[in-house]
Amino acid sequence: MTGAAVYRGMDRATLDRQYSPSTTVPSLQAYLDDYRRISADARRRHPVRAGLAYGPHPAELLDYFPATGRSDAPLLVFVHGGNWQALGRAESAFAVPALLAAGAAVAVVEYGLAPDTPLEAMAGMVRRSVAWLLRHADALGFAPDRLHLCGTSAGAHLAAMALLPHPDDGPDTSGRIAGAVLLSGIYDLEPVQLSYVNDALRLDGAGARRNSPLLRLPPRLPPPVVARGDNETEEYVRQHEQMVAALRARAAVTEVVAERRDHFDLPYDLGVRGTGLGDAVLAQLGLAEQPGAEEQLEPEEATA
Repeated sequence: MTGAAVYRGMDRATLDRQYSPSTTVPSLQAYLDDYRRISADARRRHPVRAGLAYGPHPAELLDYFPATGRSDAPLLVFVHGGNWQALGRAESAFAVPALLAAGAAVAVVEYGLAPDTPLEAMAGMVRRSVAWLLRHADALGFAPDRLHLCGTSAGAHLAAMALLPHPDDGPDTSGRIAGAVLLSGIYDLEPVQLSYVNDALRLDGAGARRNSPLLRLPPRLPPPVVARGDNETEEYVRQHEQMVAALRARAAVTEVVAERRDHFDLPYDLGVRGTGLGDAVLAQLGLAEQPGAEEQLEPEEATA
């Protein structure tokens, strides 16, 4: 450390590295290319209702992948990461094949990005996507009481915000979500506000507190799966541990620390039987006892 301490004894450069998960992997671009390739293949191989508008903003679009041959399927709603300023639907359908094979429907949500979209507005968009899906459950073909919200990295933060009552923007979706899956998330935004990430988010101290789900959790919550890879920065580990501890007083928490997984490849395990995360998610979806299907994401497809 060479500069003045700005947070928990860390100088700005150290804090920036802690909130740069790409510092733990050889190539971020390899993962991004893999996300896009597998997602494009999922759209080619599976029926999808693409580009459904769930709100008035041009970015408020989602892709819906129906479960095969059933109208009472659980729905997993996936909210992508990208430090609130990158990625979208095109890179975010990589978990679809395994989830469909297990018997779930999947919705992949796009939302506006920083710096053009404020963080409160992003959280409102995710809430609107959930409310829209619930309104159209019968037409889409899933059970409205079996909607589970999943997010990774920045998406885990936005998913956690959708669990809070009395939102600052968008509809109140608390009490309407059957379960949550939070992967490698950030739940206290104070250090984010002090890091390079805030160059795009432009939060002040009050905004960071207002958008920190860890500080605003209600007394009761739906059951969450909270997961991280064993290769994460110390700050992501700390954020995960603090959220797990806070949630345990409010819900039946399933915690997963996935061996040989990092911030970017952990989501590949969503819906994949025989993995810690996949089994936990399928149990939450009520699909643990479903027979395996022939189409699973092959291990070689889940590497960058």
